[in-house]
Amino acid sequence: MLVLILAYLGGVLTILSPCILPVLPFVFARSDKPFMRNGLPMLLGMAITFAAVATLAALGGGWAVHANQYGRYVALVVLAFLGLTLLSTHLAEWITRPFVALGNRLSQRSTGDGDSIWGAAGLGVATGLLWAPCAGPILGLLLTGAALNGASVQTTLLLLTYAAGAATSLGLALLIGGKVFGLMKRSLGAGEWVRRALGVLVLCGVAAIALGLDTGLLTRVSLASTGGIEQKLINAVRPAPAPEAALKAGEPLPVEGQLLSLAGATQWLNSAPLTTESLRGKVVLVDFWTYSCINCIRSLPYVRGWADKYKDHGLVVIGVHAPEFAFEKDPANVTKAVKDLGVDYPVALDNDYAIWKGFNNEYWPAHYFIDTQGQIRHHHFGEGGYQESEDVIRQLLTAAGQKDLPGGYVSDDHHGVEAAASNDPTRSPETYVGYARAQNFVGGKVAHDDTASYHAPDSLAADQWSLDGHWNVHGENAQLDQAGGAIVYRFRGRDLHLVLGPASDGKPIRFRVTIDGKAPGADHGMDTDADGNGTITGQRLYQLVRQANGSGERLFQITFLDPGVQAYAFTFG
Repeated sequence: MLVLILAYLGGVLTILSPCILPVLPFVFARSDKPFMRNGLPMLLGMAITFAAVATLAALGGGWAVHANQYGRYVALVVLAFLGLTLLSTHLAEWITRPFVALGNRLSQRSTGDGDSIWGAAGLGVATGLLWAPCAGPILGLLLTGAALNGASVQTTLLLLTYAAGAATSLGLALLIGGKVFGLMKRSLGAGEWVRRALGVLVLCGVAAIALGLDTGLLTRVSLASTGGIEQKLINAVRPAPAPEAALKAGEPLPVEGQLLSLAGATQWLNSAPLTTESLRGKVVLVDFWTYSCINCIRSLPYVRGWADKYKDHGLVVIGVHAPEFAFEKDPANVTKAVKDLGVDYPVALDNDYAIWKGFNNEYWPAHYFIDTQGQIRHHHFGEGGYQESEDVIRQLLTAAGQKDLPGGYVSDDHHGVEAAASNDPTRSPETYVGYARAQNFVGGKVAHDDTASYHAPDSLAADQWSLDGHWNVHGENAQLDQAGGAIVYRFRGRDLHLVLGPASDGKPIRFRVTIDGKAPGADHGMDTDADGNGTITGQRLYQLVRQANGSGERLFQITFLDPGVQAYAFTFG
């Protein structure tokens, strides 16, 4: 219920978003008609259409995205006709004649008396196809959850609830707008001028959408962004997990749940399949991770250390590999990563998220501590809290009758990409390159699943990024079609990482990195040399920058000397 309320409120706030501005003229175009026969059917058509298209988009089908783009083109034509009929009654009579003949009255007749329910609903369908709200935190949360959990009635219900919230605020605007326009027509006798003004606004809205201003310029310049408000709503109903309190000596750990079946694993590495029955009598640490996640990589030395330190004292560590990107579902990729990262304990490949869902997990990394009776006694989400986590392990082992446990804590002296983050609170956020979750992109409108030419602007603000060259942007990555393309990012942080992969043929791809237009020198990362040169040989996270002094704001650019690279996500440390 809380999630439904959150989705509804997120939709209501959409009217404050810049992306809704081009749609408002289409809503007000029928504000002088009876609401039940015109406004309500239009809003219902818009909400249902948006929910249907968003559901398909959430499932990640490229064909659905293309269908949506074609739907936008058709809708633009329909609404351009509407704008023209509002401008000229003679043109309205000529344009609407075939529509009237076919019984498809999507725009007003020359007399201005058309109030067909089906015509209003059809206009709503067209408006719904055009409506592309900003991917703020709430809609992003819904779409991410839908992509993770797959097709379900719940997915459609959440998106429909979001759309219903938007329709509610637009309906109120329509009712208020209708009274305002009615008063203008009665007091000023300016009905025809109001009609023509609405026509101009409709055509301006069509032009704004056709030029990509609804998701580009308007998004960047608007002072009415609702992202902060939406994030506060998210935090109110699902607050971020608070750090675990320090453990008190001798205080028993609470029972948080039961270890459920591990049978959902699609494959096991380093071990035969494990079961809850075979683990009885053992203290178990379940670590949810994925191999291109920087937070997982930085916590991995501690998990490896605990596995080695306590394996002869009754501790079993299980790594549950739950992929974030499609390439992380490839068993060969995971097998190589497990070997490269020195993971020698059992790893369950959770490609269907069966174990993930069984734990109701939502985080990478996530650690669950389980006693000898199969009861979950403690958990920790994210990085940090390593000494407290080791104290939990020791407490559970002691309760199981283990004696003479090795003392001290696992070393925190880690190097390279596994080194702890800088803890700079101003460092840039995780940034996805694929259009499904991309934020802070500048440099024009992104073409979905189609090759386009991009030009990075001359200057970027902090945390902004851009593509340069010929790229094909997909839901979760962008692929370079011609050599010489680049990605530019004005970032803040000690480390800059980028998840990259070669094309499907697997051929190595050469690249060169610059910082503030120069070779990185002492600020190069593990996967680049002092001149900024490097090679992409597999699908993984690459450390491209490690600033030798501080974590100040810098301009990063990576230029690819060969085509085919696939870029997924930036992370910072």
